[in-house]
Amino acid sequence: MKIIRFLDGQGESLYGAQHDDGSVTRIEGCIFGDYRDTGEPVTVKKRLAPVKPAAVLCIGLNYRKHAEEGGADIPEHPVLFMKMPSTVQNPGDPILLPTRLKSDSVDYECELAVVIGRDCKNVSKADALDHVLGYTCANDVSARDWQKNGGGGQWCRGKTFDTFCPLGPALVTSDEIPNPNSLGIKTVLNGEVMQDWNTDDMIFDVPTLIEFLSGSTQLVAGTVILTGTPHGVGFARTPPVLLKDGDEITIEIERIGQLTNPVKDE
Repeated sequence: MKIIRFLDGQGESLYGAQHDDGSVTRIEGCIFGDYRDTGEPVTVKKRLAPVKPAAVLCIGLNYRKHAEEGGADIPEHPVLFMKMPSTVQNPGDPILLPTRLKSDSVDYECELAVVIGRDCKNVSKADALDHVLGYTCANDVSARDWQKNGGGGQWCRGKTFDTFCPLGPALVTSDEIPNPNSLGIKTVLNGEVMQDWNTDDMIFDVPTLIEFLSGSTQLVAGTVILTGTPHGVGFARTPPVLLKDGDEITIEIERIGQLTNPVKDE
């Protein structure tokens, strides 16, 4: 099932099932518990990010070619950083380039996002995918100057400005994607393909990440895991290609769809 979150004509936030013909029917219940497609047609006034995350856990340097383009060693363990839930942005709403803490080095990163469906802890790799509700597209927007030079050695300052985590356009339930590590993934900037690869290049696959992140740590339902980006990011290009006011950026993942956001100054 493709699940979307949206505002209806009365401004109420609802969940819906998106069908192949583009129509949407209302979902009743909690998507992290018992829910069903009522079959009742609804009008989508505005599409929202498919989930409001309890937490956003992010993995860096998780594609071999991306590590190579940055001159980094292959990590022994997953490289974890975090974004605040306030970074989440809706499909179609703008990525805002910081002006108060100014950055001229804002970059894109296409990523597969994993949504945890039920509370879990100390999950084995073999059972990891049983705890996944579904998958969506993410853009791990990054202010490279703050990430590298302004964060005291940590990445979070450059990664966690408002709007720096667009999610969408839909959450595709795990039964429709039995293997999340066999999906085409790309970034298109102003009509030009910048990243075009496959999730099979992950150093640590999705089950391994869930096993690692849940070790001695409870992952609550609604936790979103960003699984890393492939090569082709803007800062690694010659010359660098960085986001600017007026750009349009699209993240596309096979079997999930396209997440598009304009770019504007804050």
